[in-house]
Amino acid sequence: MDSILNAVTEFSAFIWGYPMMILLLGGGLFLTIRLGFFQILFFPHALKHTIGKIFQKEKGDGTISPFQAFASALASTAGATNIVGVPVAIAFGGPGAIFWMWVVSIIGMSTKFSEIVLGIKYREEKEDGEYVGGPMYYIKKGLGWKFASSLFAFGLMIEIIPGVMVQTNSISTLTESSFGLPTWATGAILIVLISIVVFGGIKRIGAVAEKIVPFMVVTYIAGAIGVMAINIDQFPEVMTLIFVHAFQPISAAGGFAGAGFAAAVRWGLARGLYSNEAGMGTASIAHSAAHTPHPCRQGLWGIFSVFIDTIVLCSITAFTVLLSGAWKDVKPANAADMVSDAFSGLMGPTWGPIFVSSLLLIFVISTIGVLVFYGEKQAEYLFGIPFSKVMRFIYIISIFVGAIGGLQFIWELVDITLALFVVPNVIAILFLSKEVKELTDDYRYNFLRQQVKDKGISS
Repeated sequence: MDSILNAVTEFSAFIWGYPMMILLLGGGLFLTIRLGFFQILFFPHALKHTIGKIFQKEKGDGTISPFQAFASALASTAGATNIVGVPVAIAFGGPGAIFWMWVVSIIGMSTKFSEIVLGIKYREEKEDGEYVGGPMYYIKKGLGWKFASSLFAFGLMIEIIPGVMVQTNSISTLTESSFGLPTWATGAILIVLISIVVFGGIKRIGAVAEKIVPFMVVTYIAGAIGVMAINIDQFPEVMTLIFVHAFQPISAAGGFAGAGFAAAVRWGLARGLYSNEAGMGTASIAHSAAHTPHPCRQGLWGIFSVFIDTIVLCSITAFTVLLSGAWKDVKPANAADMVSDAFSGLMGPTWGPIFVSSLLLIFVISTIGVLVFYGEKQAEYLFGIPFSKVMRFIYIISIFVGAIGGLQFIWELVDITLALFVVPNVIAILFLSKEVKELTDDYRYNFLRQQVKDKGISS
């Protein structure tokens, strides 16, 4: 078993080193330049037309509202990736990993925007009136790459298995260390709760997500701000750790084993990507079902989602763990306990873990619901509806398997399976970047101008 773990770890470290660094950072930077730094210059516009119009209905075809699509996509990332993924990145990459997480998120905004724009452009309407789309559609229809589209669908379908396992492992290890609840018991409870959600399809998932996700995000932010407030005197030192050790090795301290430059980059990129999904293409699957008058209007939600997920939630978790000193008190193997340990300083050893566990449990339920939906759509695309039901059963079983698994091995396995579909997706987006630019230019110069003109006429 040790030899298998070592092989998986070594291969994961290699592929998430320079190969992924060049593809993700290079690809995202290329899109950023080609789109004229759209995600930066139009960021205020994105905020105005996303969170600023959260309850406003959009015109256009679709199955669910733009906010439901956003909440569903955010549900697949907010939670374990923020509360557990960030401590894992710090545990194995050091504080400097947070810097690279920020870098990949800012550049990744253009990637996620492009994915959603292409997803809307190439989506299809099924016989039941439901709109479906995503990388498998724009790869096949936009480029004619049937094999690459199938590779993406197969890679994502398989990755959902360890992806689900990561989520359930995150909560089961936390509840075991906090309350002594056996991991198998947590797995059994999650199977029942999540099954209720996933058997309702995208409409139920969207309805659940739009109610649960905003409330849980606000609650988590409020609690984390409290933890940061009582340790605010450590803030200058923490910022120094993040920026200095993004480029320099950091020595061991307490339970922290130390980390080099390569580890900081590797864990920052991997966890940043897995947190906001920029480059994965999964968000475009959910967003392709949204009502929208223009592909770029829905793409704005992609920019905002990266901001709220990584720049806000991941940063808050990082500051909580670093300011409280939990990153040095908790050993890397138990990285899932870092946030709980940090909150204990504010709420006490009993209520701190209860608060974090409760939040994580609800996040995990909504997250896995969306992940299973993603996986089913890939199975349906490849082999038809009957096989998608088989994969649903496999995903539900993986809930229990993940609950009793090992944390580091599962994270390493996720990183490998991520590459199976991230590579064809990013390459396809780069080849289709001309179409994204044309749609973005049309949105800038025609769609927005027409909206201003119509508003002037109506007033």
